[in-house]
Amino acid sequence: MRNKGKIQHRYVLQSIARRAMLERGLAPDFSDAALSELDGIRRPATPSDAPARDLRGLLWCSIDNDDSRDLDQLTVAESMPAGTVKILVAIADVDAVVQGGSRIDGHAQQNTTSVYTVARIFPMLPEKLSTDLTSLSPVSDRLAVVIEMVFAGNGSLRSSDVYRAMVRNQAKLAYDSVAAWLEGSGPVPEGIAAVVGLDENLRLQDRAAQTLKMNRYGRGALDLETIEVRPVFAGDELRGLEKDRQNRAKDLIAEFMIAANGLVALYLSGKKSPSIQRVVRRPKRWDRIVVLAAEHGSTLPSEPDPKALERFLFSARASDPLRFPDLSLSIVKLLGPGEYLIQHPGEDGIGHFGLAVTDYTHSTAPNRRYADLLTQRLLKAAIAGNPPPYSAAELEALAAHCTEGEDAAKKVERQVGKSAAALLLEARIGERFDAIVTGASEKGTWVRIFHPPVEGKLEYGFEGIDVGHRLRVQLIHTDVQRGYLDFRRV
Repeated sequence: MRNKGKIQHRYVLQSIARRAMLERGLAPDFSDAALSELDGIRRPATPSDAPARDLRGLLWCSIDNDDSRDLDQLTVAESMPAGTVKILVAIADVDAVVQGGSRIDGHAQQNTTSVYTVARIFPMLPEKLSTDLTSLSPVSDRLAVVIEMVFAGNGSLRSSDVYRAMVRNQAKLAYDSVAAWLEGSGPVPEGIAAVVGLDENLRLQDRAAQTLKMNRYGRGALDLETIEVRPVFAGDELRGLEKDRQNRAKDLIAEFMIAANGLVALYLSGKKSPSIQRVVRRPKRWDRIVVLAAEHGSTLPSEPDPKALERFLFSARASDPLRFPDLSLSIVKLLGPGEYLIQHPGEDGIGHFGLAVTDYTHSTAPNRRYADLLTQRLLKAAIAGNPPPYSAAELEALAAHCTEGEDAAKKVERQVGKSAAALLLEARIGERFDAIVTGASEKGTWVRIFHPPVEGKLEYGFEGIDVGHRLRVQLIHTDVQRGYLDFRRV
């Protein structure tokens, strides 16, 4: 891990990430054929092949992580009579540059998603595209698919439309600084102050997003708060893992993307087109969720009930906000993973249990997820009145592959995250930590320690414990290359 006296954690973790991707059938590098194809793409898409509205004069902005350059979406709001508000979400028209069946598309189809490891991002599309020619970059004219939604003052949907347009990002903003400003704990970000009227527009967006959020919770959407971590590097040396929490700016974007994804599913259904639905089924381990609620002094019905679960979560957050992320993690684990399924015209959707929506697709991140790019192609065909570009059998196979690819990518991300944790903790073998059980099955029992917030396997003392139990553990072994952290119950 040392080279001429310098610690090379970043390169160690990058090597681990590459190996983990290859082991799971993912390609860390683009083929020579794909790179040759990339050389022939020299400019962003123009609306020459189809009519597109000119919306470049609107106060579009992007809000993403500080270092994000693969900008998939822009938002803008417009105040309308009688307390209504129009929300526009512009999605980068990636399909206009990345043609189906191309070598670049083949790489994206193989990986199905960008892979975000603590040491490096392995993009689904070449950076020349995802961070430039297909990115909604600041002060650049770009072709987009726009989802238009008009909401009443109470958050109910009044009307909607989907169409193609030319847009221009007026300001590239970051979550943390925007959230601090919205919450009154920080100054107005420079990017907002530089654009006349953008501050008022973002306030309008924030008010609309908060109304949509409260409406979803009223329908039984789950208000969960899990802890994400991000690495802290000093050069190439890993110094720590910081908590990355939800904030008001992230809520704003999340609410608009949830609404847009639901509208896209409904639009495709109205056009008699199949869609790739993002589904979270009714939880199989509801019985354990009932037990967890009882341990917190609440009673849940014997059958899955999202509204009852949300009421419990609301009271749990109010009574113990510091421990609420731990409870949220347990609930997330017990709800089970999401998957992609094809919904054919006329069929009833399975729905997304956690979001309390019946029709929901992934459409707002076509630079980062292949399912979103597939949905964009279905959507553009529906807008033009053309038949779907894929057969039913092709869509079924692609949906299953996207589920598998996303699962593989998450396993890579988790493994590299655990390798980073092993680097930080390899000198602390024998120390004891407070922990919570995050997984319990025939394959093993897993726990997450609180400081630093990392997960490992409970090798000894797992008898009689289940997800959500808190316990004291001792670190007994680390393996940086395999991403292993092993504990025993104290």
